[in-house]
Amino acid sequence: MSFWPEFLLIAAVHLMAVASPGPDFAIVLRYAVRFGRKQAVYASMGIGLAILLHVTWSLVGIAVLIKTTPWLFKTLSLAAAAYLFYIGVQSLRSMAPAEAEHLSEQKAADAVPSAGKSFIAGFITNGLNPKATLFFLSLFAVIISPDTPLSYKVIYGLYMSVATAAWFCMLSVVLTHTKVRGFLLLKGYWFDRVMGVLLLALAMHLVVSSFSS
Repeated sequence: MSFWPEFLLIAAVHLMAVASPGPDFAIVLRYAVRFGRKQAVYASMGIGLAILLHVTWSLVGIAVLIKTTPWLFKTLSLAAAAYLFYIGVQSLRSMAPAEAEHLSEQKAADAVPSAGKSFIAGFITNGLNPKATLFFLSLFAVIISPDTPLSYKVIYGLYMSVATAAWFCMLSVVLTHTKVRGFLLLKGYWFDRVMGVLLLALAMHLVVSSFSS
């Protein structure tokens, strides 16, 4: 298969995958609602960089090892579930504006993660997700031809990394738009709590799937 038909097919499949709700979407939505545009954008960039992790594993064969080694797959699943559970509990503890007023300004400022911590949160959320590893393994095994040069595969991986980051950065900008922000400032804590429930559900799903696989 020549470069462009294969690339366009990969781009289409990747777009459908990245646009579907999941841990990445939940973490970006939470950071956008709870902390603002800057933190959400950095989390998005962390997610994008983590894509290269899965691509690398697929290229060097580690993804096959993860898939065929039950204890390793289960370990990654439980680690991802524990992290999502931690973030979910934090989201459920989100306070209404009236309650938040009782916090000191310093404490409120400390609650906002730095750019680095936001980036790491996005990176861990995607990087620990074994489902993402299996997606890229399937992508490289089914869609990408064995005869495709390594240089092309690297280009595909870089594209998916940049496209993922761009998608979630765009989502971050939309969610923190001026007209949306006024509403979120009043009702954002409800979105945060809903995201908490979603994150806990995703964590439970990872635990159940890891023991049933």
